[in-house]
Amino acid sequence: MALVFVLLLGLALIAWWLAEPWLRSLRRARLRNQPFPAAWRRILRRRVPQVATLPPDLQLRLKGLIQVFLAEKPIIGCGGLTVTDEMRVTIAAQACLPLLGATRGYYPALRQVLLYPGAFVVNRPVNAPGGVVQDQRRALAGESWVQGQVLLSWEDVRAGAADPRDGQNVVIHEFAHQLDQVKGHANGAPPLATAQAQAVWSRVMQNEFDALQTRVAWGEPGLLGSYAATDPAEFFAVLSELFFERPYELRAQHAALYAELANFYRLNPAAW
Repeated sequence: MALVFVLLLGLALIAWWLAEPWLRSLRRARLRNQPFPAAWRRILRRRVPQVATLPPDLQLRLKGLIQVFLAEKPIIGCGGLTVTDEMRVTIAAQACLPLLGATRGYYPALRQVLLYPGAFVVNRPVNAPGGVVQDQRRALAGESWVQGQVLLSWEDVRAGAADPRDGQNVVIHEFAHQLDQVKGHANGAPPLATAQAQAVWSRVMQNEFDALQTRVAWGEPGLLGSYAATDPAEFFAVLSELFFERPYELRAQHAALYAELANFYRLNPAAW
């Protein structure tokens, strides 16, 4: 009798495992098709003006993405912050912009977003003279962890959303890291569909990254800025900010980079 019970339990678990992706897809479709709350529309108009610049079909798709994102990804207040719908919708709208074109899930490795009132302090190991490793305290506006967390400063989230053309958006930046980290680490090379596409991406990105580092050494970083020269992962994240917020300049000054990002995100924001 016990053996039969164990077998039935095993079969039930296998059935659930096989059915779970289908059930998740149905649940997400139901969420996307629900009416978008009027209060959330008002938040978008007030806090995320970029949404109004999207083509109508992408505005509609974005609202569906927001509804799924907020149903699945808890946003937790830290440092005494009480999270409101205004905060949740403002974050979700920006986090879902990179999902508008390509179907790549809803940041499958992300478990939660931790939201602080302002810049938060972290300790980072640095190499001191003499080979000694010391902790250095740094104040950050955002950070993305491979372990499934994104940390954000509400002050910076709000500022990034308020000006959709300044090329600085901490939410897009950190969620670009999430797309990069889906393979377990960030190196500026998010997974692409084919080996050929990956090879072209690597060649274009490396050439542009090397050129940027040369310009930074001469004190002339240009549109991309010196922070993008930190490493390839930051290069990709900064490019993603520019792609969504300053696409015309990025296409004009770095056409090959723009083409790679347009292929990755399956979007053409310079045409909006």
